[in-house]
Amino acid sequence: MAEKIYQKAWFWYITALIVLVLDQASKHAIEAAFEFGETKVFTSFFNFTLAYNPGAAFSFLADAGGWQRWFFAIIAIAASVLLSVWIARTAQQKPREAFALAFILGGALGNLYDRIALGHVVDFIVVHYQDNFWPAFNIADSAITLGAAVLIIDMLFNKEKKADA
Repeated sequence: MAEKIYQKAWFWYITALIVLVLDQASKHAIEAAFEFGETKVFTSFFNFTLAYNPGAAFSFLADAGGWQRWFFAIIAIAASVLLSVWIARTAQQKPREAFALAFILGGALGNLYDRIALGHVVDFIVVHYQDNFWPAFNIADSAITLGAAVLIIDMLFNKEKKADA
C-alpha cells in the first residue's frame, strides 16, 4: 500500500512552516497598521489591539527584567527540536498526531522568532465578554492551542479504541 502525502514527515514540516508564515505575516500587518495599544473593534466581544508580551502565556514573568526572553527562547528551541523528531517518528502511522504537532511546532517557531528578534511576542487578538477580557493572543498561540486540543482528543480517542480491543 502506497503512503499518502500526509504520512510523510516533510508534509507536516511544510504545514508548520505555513503556520509560521501566516503568524509572522499577520503580526507584520498589524504592526504596520496599528500603533502600540491601538484598538479596532469588530464586534461586542472581539477586537484587535496591538500588544507586546515579554513574558510567556498570560504574561507570565513579563516583569522579570529581561532574562526571561532567553529562558523562554531556550525552552522553545528545545521543544521545537523535540516536536520535529516526534513528527518524523509519527507521521507515517499517526497523521492526526503529526497534524497536531505541526501546528504546535509552527506556533512555537512563530513566537520564538518574535522573542529572539524583538524581545517580546506580538499579540493582537482580543476576545472579551463585557469587561472580562481574555489576554491578547496571536495566530501562533491559536495554532498551539488547536494542536494541543487535537493531541488531547486524539489521546482520548485512541485510549477508548484500545480499551475496546
